[in-house]
Amino acid sequence: MSISTHVLDTARGCPAAGLPLSLSILEGDDWRELGGGTTNDDGRVRTLIPEGHTLTAGVYRMRFETGVYHEKLGIEGFYPRVDIRFNLRAPEQHYHVPLLLSPFGYSTYRGS
Repeated sequence: MSISTHVLDTARGCPAAGLPLSLSILEGDDWRELGGGTTNDDGRVRTLIPEGHTLTAGVYRMRFETGVYHEKLGIEGFYPRVDIRFNLRAPEQHYHVPLLLSPFGYSTYRGS
């Protein structure tokens, strides 16, 4: 069905706008990029997966360029990049993978 994300900057108490990210699928030993974008003012990417793309079961990766985000804000962050890998077992379901971010930590979970 679909994959979505929402990035919240927990240190600033607001959505993380302007954070580049990509979505890839593992094929053998290699990652194939499917899509991505930059978070909007609400911390979301509306076009994460290209229109017409059919999801399949497999291992996916969201790569968040947190170093780029923190640098734009003039903040020294600890993690230059956050990779979240997850199993997509039921392609007919919606997968929401949020990221809670601060300069020195992050957390994620399967949302709804």
